[in-house]
Amino acid sequence: MNRTPTTAVVFAYHNVGVRALSVLLALGIRVPLVITHQDDPHENQWFDSVAALADREGIPTQMPEDPNQPVVIQAVQDCQADFIFSFYYRHLLGVELLALPRRGAYNLHGSLLPHYRGRVPINWAVCHGESQTGVSLHVMERRADAGALLDQEAVAILPNDTAHAVFQKAVCASERLLLRTLPPLLAGQLTPTPMDLSQGSYFGRRRPEDGRIDWRHSAWQIHNLIRAVAPPYPGAFFDLHGERIRVLGSHYRNEAARTPPESWPCIYQEGERCYADCQDGKRLQLLHTTRQGQGPESTASCHPGWGRDALLAIPTPPTA
Repeated sequence: MNRTPTTAVVFAYHNVGVRALSVLLALGIRVPLVITHQDDPHENQWFDSVAALADREGIPTQMPEDPNQPVVIQAVQDCQADFIFSFYYRHLLGVELLALPRRGAYNLHGSLLPHYRGRVPINWAVCHGESQTGVSLHVMERRADAGALLDQEAVAILPNDTAHAVFQKAVCASERLLLRTLPPLLAGQLTPTPMDLSQGSYFGRRRPEDGRIDWRHSAWQIHNLIRAVAPPYPGAFFDLHGERIRVLGSHYRNEAARTPPESWPCIYQEGERCYADCQDGKRLQLLHTTRQGQGPESTASCHPGWGRDALLAIPTPPTA
């Protein structure tokens, strides 16, 4: 006797969306419809395409600007799906959509909920110097990232990991989590655990201006900002003598500054390496710097225009 396959409508984007959809298909879940995003021509397209995978698998795809419009709701309703899954999809699903699947709607979020609810959680976790993050599969409800938890998978954030490196770990963690969690979910053997949102945190989207380096901060804080927005993200920056300087990489070893305290913060070259001595008495190696409109310079040295062995004082904003 043939059993009717489990069906799921999938809202997905980015690398996590590709890997998660691949897991569903590998487990024999029938996906009659994929909802994804139209790629933004102004965004760096460094990630894989959910639409391309769906096309290879012969799955109908829609790319609405608003997933909660009536035509999309009707298309999802017509699928009569058992589940809705959201994998790094960027829009909130409204209550009409969430009420449609027979067996519930679930979201995969890039943090250890309830911590770092909201937008770009991995970037925020790196920016705050966390030592770990992870991915969480949870029930979707009207509020963002607030529904009961099914399972989580942690990943380490090492001191010199960039947000991109951590994101790649999260992609693998997402696959492991789904392969472990989906079989008992399909079998009706999982009981979600309510989240205590008072123990967590919520963050909004990051803007380009959030990449500005404040040289009043410690070397560790500055390093965390640089690696949180390092390529493929837009990068950190500061303004010096009317010129925009982008800092696209750094390395932190908890080393003491080598210049006199009265010169902090400052940038200087030592051998073939470029360093910034910061106001907490620690120094930070700057790996990639570029002037506005130019490509990256050497991965080891300061800007040629700054001069070898020169001590470049960095002005800090007045204390408010």
